Amino acid sequence: MRLRRYFQRMKSKNIRPARKPISKILWSAVGAFIGIYMMSIFSSSFSTQDSFFLLGSFGASAVLIYGAPEVPFSQPRNLIGGHVLSAFISVFLVKTFDGILDIELLCALSVSLSVLAMHLTVTMHPPGGATALIYVIGSKQIQSLGWIYPLTPIALGAVMMLIVALIINNMSGNSKRHYPLYWY
Repeated sequence: MRLRRYFQRMKSKNIRPARKPISKILWSAVGAFIGIYMMSIFSSSFSTQDSFFLLGSFGASAVLIYGAPEVPFSQPRNLIGGHVLSAFISVFLVKTFDGILDIELLCALSVSLSVLAMHLTVTMHPPGGATALIYVIGSKQIQSLGWIYPLTPIALGAVMMLIVALIINNMSGNSKRHYPLYWY
């Protein structure tokens, strides 16, 4: 009986959200374009070979802060706190346990401890898990940043995306599109 109830929970409730208005969709796309474009320009000014600031986790953040600026995951506290906290956790784990624990365990620990820390600090930002994982599985160039990684590219990149989000998300004529809902 318990097993049946368990699988019953996986059934859909058939509640699908409606599509957002086209104006919201367009503002989201414009924000994502400008945010990632600015990061690309900034990144290319440092290195022509590597896109230092263009981490996959920032692409995921762009979807949240420009596509769903009203959700808690998208707020400045979560954007910056989630990324930076997760980056510090991953650097600590690699510096402390590299060569002692295998890479699979370091990957799992970095993401799970980041989720735990983001919950405890009320800074949940799902792309923060990717930020932690990127450092653990990253190249020697990424790992050579050490304790600088949480500051740059992570904190600096998150602040750059936040600035674009503040500008773009408040340009809309729609008074309901307001960013942020809270700072702290």
